[in-house]
Amino acid sequence: MSTDYSVLIDAETWAFIERTNSFYPPDAVDYTVAQQRDVYNTMCKAFFAGYPAGISAMDRFIEADGRTITVRLYDKAGTSPQAVCLYFHGGGFVVGGLDSHDDVCAEICEATGFHVIAVDYRLAPEHAHPASFEDCLAAFEHAAATSSLPIVLCGDSAGGNLVAAVSHHVRHSDRAPIGQVMVYPGLGGAQDQGSYLTHAEAPMLTTRDTAYYAKIRSGGRDWSTDPRFAPLTDTDFSGLPDTVVISAECDPLSDDGRQYCQRISAAGGRAIGNNEPGRVPGYLRARHSVTRARSSFRRICTAVHLLGQGRWPGQL
Repeated sequence: MSTDYSVLIDAETWAFIERTNSFYPPDAVDYTVAQQRDVYNTMCKAFFAGYPAGISAMDRFIEADGRTITVRLYDKAGTSPQAVCLYFHGGGFVVGGLDSHDDVCAEICEATGFHVIAVDYRLAPEHAHPASFEDCLAAFEHAAATSSLPIVLCGDSAGGNLVAAVSHHVRHSDRAPIGQVMVYPGLGGAQDQGSYLTHAEAPMLTTRDTAYYAKIRSGGRDWSTDPRFAPLTDTDFSGLPDTVVISAECDPLSDDGRQYCQRISAAGGRAIGNNEPGRVPGYLRARHSVTRARSSFRRICTAVHLLGQGRWPGQL
């Protein structure tokens, strides 16, 4: 199914796509994992925007079941945080880390004044599912045990998947998250329908890419009905925190967010989704160069801020 991206995507976004491809080419999934990480890290360094004034960060270590998880803590000078934002980075469960989304987390901290905690979860293929989930769950449990502040979960792409997986797992806890914000998340939707067909050859992520990442993460096992792997396969969507999903229109994953919000709403919860017109996956890196991405990032920060205060955005 052909989609005319020359109409959907504006000139600023095309410039971002071309710059991204100059570092991380469309056929990167054919590279070795080591090569993928090398080019991805180089790309992230090129897009790094630095920290806003007054933002500081330090790395800390969490011990959980005999392993050490590194987290990065962000704070804004002169503020008294009203909430904690736990951030899970994107990268297909294969690439990325604390540095790849360092400036994004710093800017969320600046915009909200919240205490932001980024999690360096284990990556595949060295650590197949459920390793990434277990690390994010451990980071959440540590944050819940060491702070009395409400917790908002936020993540992009693979990180959005982990946000939902943790929320589903801890929804009945006394310290369950107060809200969750997912940015162009992959939630385990059926790859033979909807946006997986309409945007199968999208310029920044193809359906072939999503299948590759799922296969690598699975470690060769069938986790397709495990909500920790594919949250959309859960049979119960009740009791979940207030949810905001911001998807990219030009993305095979875009229907995942819509379906997720629909299931929460059908179960009596509050969820709102926005499929951002003309956006592409990875557009968080374009928030300083593309007008559409800048406005979307402001909405993401606003959603985190409002949910952390126990307020409902109402609309995006």
